[in-house]
Amino acid sequence: MKILIMLYIVVTATVYNAVPEQTNADCLTTASLKKIDSLKHRWVAVSRDLEELGYTMGTKILVTGAGDLDGVWTVEDRMNKRWECRIDFLVNNDRIYGKWENVKITKL
Repeated sequence: MKILIMLYIVVTATVYNAVPEQTNADCLTTASLKKIDSLKHRWVAVSRDLEELGYTMGTKILVTGAGDLDGVWTVEDRMNKRWECRIDFLVNNDRIYGKWENVKITKL
């Protein structure tokens, strides 16, 4: 018999766009050095405290509690050091706001 235990972390989730005002001057390159050429991907940025818990670049995570953004995402970016216990969904520029409390994330 195999038993699968999935641990989750509760975070605040927000959205960001690939624009200099919300990132840095090279807004089309993530912290993992991936180039953003289309927003058909499902990438998130994580706060640095989550990296210490294993939510590192390339990690696939399951997100629940963020409405239509629930599902599987890949960690490909890092948030500013001022944030803690937070993820940031990279979304198209037509979506400019979104914030959810008590979002659960699980490493896959």
